[in-house]
Amino acid sequence: MVGRILQPEIKSMIDARNFGALRELFSDWPPADVAEVILDMEEHDQVIIFRVLPHDLAAEVFEYLDVDAQQQLLRGMAQEQVVGILNDMSADDRTALLEELPSAAARQLIRLLTPEERSIAQSLLGYPEDSVGRLMTPDFIAVHADWSIKEVFDYVREHGEDSESLNVIYVVDDRGKLVDDLRIREILVQPLESTVSEIADGNFVALNANDPQEDAVNVFRKYDRTALPVTDSNGVLVGMVTIDDMLDVAEEEATEDIHKFGGMEALEEPYIRLPVWKVVSKRAPWLMILLLGEMLTATAMASYEEHIANAVVLAVFLPLIIASGGNSGSQASTLIIRAMALGEVTLKDWWHVMRREFQAGLALGLILGVIGFMRIAVWQAVGGRMGHEMYGEHWELVASVVGGSLVGVVLWGSLAGSMLPFVLKRIGADPATSSAPFVATLVDVTGVIIYFSLAVWIMRGTLL
Repeated sequence: MVGRILQPEIKSMIDARNFGALRELFSDWPPADVAEVILDMEEHDQVIIFRVLPHDLAAEVFEYLDVDAQQQLLRGMAQEQVVGILNDMSADDRTALLEELPSAAARQLIRLLTPEERSIAQSLLGYPEDSVGRLMTPDFIAVHADWSIKEVFDYVREHGEDSESLNVIYVVDDRGKLVDDLRIREILVQPLESTVSEIADGNFVALNANDPQEDAVNVFRKYDRTALPVTDSNGVLVGMVTIDDMLDVAEEEATEDIHKFGGMEALEEPYIRLPVWKVVSKRAPWLMILLLGEMLTATAMASYEEHIANAVVLAVFLPLIIASGGNSGSQASTLIIRAMALGEVTLKDWWHVMRREFQAGLALGLILGVIGFMRIAVWQAVGGRMGHEMYGEHWELVASVVGGSLVGVVLWGSLAGSMLPFVLKRIGADPATSSAPFVATLVDVTGVIIYFSLAVWIMRGTLL
């Protein structure tokens, strides 16, 4: 907000080439605010601002920028500045940048790193894509169980500045295997002559470097941690992951699920920067699939064409019936998909979920069925007093068909919407693809069948 208020002033400094004042202006700003200002400026001005920043501040600001802005700045900076920024970046943020670049560009940047940083970058990039190894940083504090608290403090003073976080200190054995993790507050209150082994209880939670990032989010959520150690398959401590990285993963996963809920493929880039043709390509496949599904609805209606001709009043309530079924199915699918994402529901819970949704769907259907029946009854009564009966002498049958159909389609929609995510997960697909539009289309077809089948049964010998 402050940056936007001062944007005209910043622009005038750039135009006047008053770089000293510009440097002084930003020297006391938090890196996140400077990054926000840079993102609001034009590309040419972004490079100028970044070049005048003090070196340490520039490295911190760079980590707050999104990958697209980072790539844009790299193209506009001199090689010396690029070298300094890349070597000063935290290992996890640098990995996030390198994995988004074309392989040739990534290799070129890796060659600019110092031997030590190059080894770290190549090691992290060697882990599978979307694994915890791509997120971790090797900058952590590890001590041994036989160290005294004084030795721990001395070690932290000497090496702590390079650590990603000092909230947690890890205990390892002589082979580097993780033995325990200790929160810094546990150490601060101990006498200096005490040893680490006296407070270590061997009770810790760790991630494996090959674990999926999405699973790591659930571990952070379950244990309410700000940082977690990362081990290899042998239990050797190889890095740590902090909560800020997990928030980025959680946001990315939530965004992907929301896109799928809307009936489209997930966008890999910000919407505003995505070419229109790419937006179309992400949306068109699902729209075509949904169109084909709706064609089945038209086919189902065509098979009841004779009944519709004999009782035109049935067509009036058809949108209400199929919309109610689709809405209940969309609600159920959204609830179950989100519960799966949070780890509240697993595959083994399908029967419990089905029973709950049967009860909920029946209750919701009865509520809507009563409302539908009363709507027809009230309109019929009001129309009768005005000398015009809206639904004719068999209005009770029409009301019964509408009310009963609402019970059936809402119940079916709840069951279909809740079970489809389980089916998809069971076959290895993403449950989020059972999006609201997809479920609604599926229920539309069956809703037509339920509606007209009930109408034929109830109205046989009268209107039909």
